[in-house]
Amino acid sequence: MDATPAPTPPALTVNGRRYRLPSRPSVVICWDGCDPAYIEAAAQTGVIPVVERMQKQGFDATALATVPTFTNPNNMSIVTGAPPEVHGVSGNFYLDRETGEDVMMVDGKPLRCPTILGEFSQAGVKVAAVTAKDKLLKALSRGLDGIALSAEKAADCTVESHGIADVPAMVGRPTPSPYSADLSLFVLDAGIRLLERDDADLLYLSLSDYVQHMHAPGTPEANGFMQAVDERLGRLLDLGAIVGVVADHGMSDMARDDDSANVLFLGDRLDATFGAGTLRVICPITDPFVRHHGALGGFVRVYGQQGAPDLTEVLNFLRALPEVEEALTQQEVCRRFELPADREGDIAVIARPGVALGAHAGDHDLSQLAGVRLRSHGGLAERDVPFIVSEPVTPAYRAKAADALNSHDIFDFVLNGVARP
Repeated sequence: MDATPAPTPPALTVNGRRYRLPSRPSVVICWDGCDPAYIEAAAQTGVIPVVERMQKQGFDATALATVPTFTNPNNMSIVTGAPPEVHGVSGNFYLDRETGEDVMMVDGKPLRCPTILGEFSQAGVKVAAVTAKDKLLKALSRGLDGIALSAEKAADCTVESHGIADVPAMVGRPTPSPYSADLSLFVLDAGIRLLERDDADLLYLSLSDYVQHMHAPGTPEANGFMQAVDERLGRLLDLGAIVGVVADHGMSDMARDDDSANVLFLGDRLDATFGAGTLRVICPITDPFVRHHGALGGFVRVYGQQGAPDLTEVLNFLRALPEVEEALTQQEVCRRFELPADREGDIAVIARPGVALGAHAGDHDLSQLAGVRLRSHGGLAERDVPFIVSEPVTPAYRAKAADALNSHDIFDFVLNGVARP
């Protein structure tokens, strides 16, 4: 007599991918700006034993982040399990071609598909999302029937709007400064408390990259932060959670030997060559936290305006600049990085490693970078990110990772890749 086949675990399909419902608490952490170099440097000093244990006993790989390597498109890729051509978010800041207006992403309007978090919550799973920066909250919480809060505005949470109140009291300390390491630690501590209270079976924690913008790998400040995060990862594991860790982007030094920012102000250069106002540069790294990076990163978009020169001529000019690694047409950049065409420029410009791109010098306030080396992201040099799962994954998932691994595969590996009894 044939054995009765094992029942198929309950699952949901979100954006074309099937996900099993969690059988035990499952946590995905977006460790913002955690370039692999930070893990390597911290491991050399022995301050991240939990991460090292996860790497050895679980699953450890390097994945490719979404390009441009900025916070918003990568967080949206992670929580949708899909690239920007599906979810529609290709920057923190973009030009609306229909209205001609600059749009900073501070809500969920640019998002064009459901999230894993929202769909799971609608299916009855206890879901919580905690983000460092409030700019992400509305997008992350779209369709989410559960708990959603930001550390930045934790004191403002209400049960009606966020599914929870008195968050500082729950965590045990006041709302942290947005320009501090504690902003990220507050996120992790909130997540720990939610698990302790049995308020979440699926938890997404999105940190801040303040420390990585300010401090290089291996510095005392960076290693101290890595150690503090590591301790909290240990607490999540002690609570019985499966933990997946991924970064939204890496981080690169973009300063000269004298510590000044190594910037190509592309708007000024294009004006001088082709005429003022004929071409417009949009910096999609722009967000409310310009003190981190001065709105300077490794990827910008160029739009032709009235009286614009032939774009082939502009492309040839850009490709000849020593600071530029690649200049791609709209079609080329969309095809290569799976980006939505209607939110792309006529030309995408990617800087060489160690170079930041800006619009016009007058558009960027660099005064708050005085005495601090510019560290930023956006280009291809920041695409490699850590991808760690606290438990081993099945042979099928190891084969999948060997073929191709993207940062937005993390929910798939945590929910589907870990073997279940």
